[in-house]
Amino acid sequence: MPNVSWTRRPALHTVGAGRGGQSPVITPGPGPPDRREQAESMRVLHVNKFLYRRGGAEGYLLDLADLQRAAGDTVAYFGMSHPENEPSLPYAARFPSEVELEPAPSGVRPRAVAVGRMLWSPTSRRGLARVIDDFRPDVLHLHNIYHQLSPSVLAAARSAGVPCVLTMHDYKLACPSYQLLDRGRPCQACVTGGPLQAARRRCKDGSLSRSGLLAVESWLHRQFDAYDPVQLFVSPSGFLADVMRRAGVYPDRLRVVNHFVDLTGVAAKQSPGGGVVFAGRLSPEKGVDVLIEAAAALPDGIGVDVAGDGPARPELEALAGRRAPGRVRFHGRLDKPRLHELIRSAAVVAVPSRWHENQPMAVLEAFACGVPVVATDLGGLPELVESEVDGRIVAADDPTALGDALTDILADPQRAYRMGRAGRAKIAARFTPDRHLDRIRGLYAEAAEALPSRRGPAVPPPVGEWPGEPGAGALPRRQRSQWQHAGDHGPGTGAGVLRGGRAAVPVAARHPGEPALRLWFPGDRLPALGPRARRSDRRRPGGDRRPVGPTVAAARAARTAAP
Repeated sequence: MPNVSWTRRPALHTVGAGRGGQSPVITPGPGPPDRREQAESMRVLHVNKFLYRRGGAEGYLLDLADLQRAAGDTVAYFGMSHPENEPSLPYAARFPSEVELEPAPSGVRPRAVAVGRMLWSPTSRRGLARVIDDFRPDVLHLHNIYHQLSPSVLAAARSAGVPCVLTMHDYKLACPSYQLLDRGRPCQACVTGGPLQAARRRCKDGSLSRSGLLAVESWLHRQFDAYDPVQLFVSPSGFLADVMRRAGVYPDRLRVVNHFVDLTGVAAKQSPGGGVVFAGRLSPEKGVDVLIEAAAALPDGIGVDVAGDGPARPELEALAGRRAPGRVRFHGRLDKPRLHELIRSAAVVAVPSRWHENQPMAVLEAFACGVPVVATDLGGLPELVESEVDGRIVAADDPTALGDALTDILADPQRAYRMGRAGRAKIAARFTPDRHLDRIRGLYAEAAEALPSRRGPAVPPPVGEWPGEPGAGALPRRQRSQWQHAGDHGPGTGAGVLRGGRAAVPVAARHPGEPALRLWFPGDRLPALGPRARRSDRRRPGGDRRPVGPTVAAARAARTAAP
């Protein structure tokens, strides 16, 4: 039987060091562009399910894109269709349709569509593949792709040979319900116990069906190594990186890079005084209900301004009417200039989160405006706020402790003003745009270097000696490891996993009357099968072929060698 090698991947982009500022050079021919050494000009494709300022993740994404454009990079977006997306997005026609999960869709068909999208979205994969073919990026920078896009988009990137960097804005890869919460209480059971703990504990709203769905989603994605195409995982905080490390989420690929705030055009607070501001998404984990309870005990004449929107807004407005009538004002979602103006009017910003915050932009923007922060003692918040220097750290879910800390800062406007100036100095020293951009570009280059330029070679055993057949021996470890790659096909194509054992895989015959083959694949992974796998050798525009998985290659060789 002849040797079988896996089809070579398209040529890898090369991103070199040095400064030139020249226009990018795109080589003709099939595959992604071969970029010559350059530092200033890159083509970056950002991927996120929402493309408007919905929360901190989207704010960071859009600010980073603006920063990259200002530095001479060419930036494009891929996400989900949504009426609030940034206007005039050039690839919007390629986006998958809108699916809103909060609140959960009603009806059998909408729910089935949502579940399918969560597990694996062929529409998202095809759409991104077409955008990659047209935009020809140097790197994919991914953010929140879970649920509405799914990690299917990573399969498109891998097929195209584009390096991937993923910034983690929450704990999804270690916690199926994102937030390290069990019915509103901090929990890390899934970090060391695996994603199925979510179903056992019913941590998502106490619902077995919702918790079970999230657990199965995370379990399947882990079993299929759905995130393996990501070369580097970026954590804005040391806390999040530590959680991922303990959960076994690619420890060797984790990098910590702080967010940034551009102080250009952001005026600092000019005089002491003011009330309390909260800025963020109105959802249970943000603890706005705790702030409302604390507001009732604040000094007379002190109000609380709430900027943001979200699913919990109606009940929070009702709670404010009962517990602190006339003292809490809801402003809805504000653009950045109006938000900064509101923050500067305050004496202190409250971040009463009951979940392990990562590195919330609310803290960084408060410091940028020269306003101190009272935050809870969870997640990455203690990494940002230093008690008695630029704010105060208090226990989570404790309205009394929160109210006392706010009252103490409000009682001395001059001290609050000095704390705010210290916070702004911290931003100027540690969270600058230039520093952040240098780190991100360094990670892009590292990701490109880490991307393998080709697969294999892999040599299967001769026909009649597949491991597991009578009289056949096991493959050597080196050869076995070569056959543990599943190709570029994801869940739904027949791929499967058996931990610690061997598996027999029936390969359907191509032509009527042709006997089906039975191939044995030792080790962890079963390759992709079925019609989708057989489409992988079709020619793409430009003449190049998609990478061929081991199933297709082995089946061809076995048929050729069979008597």
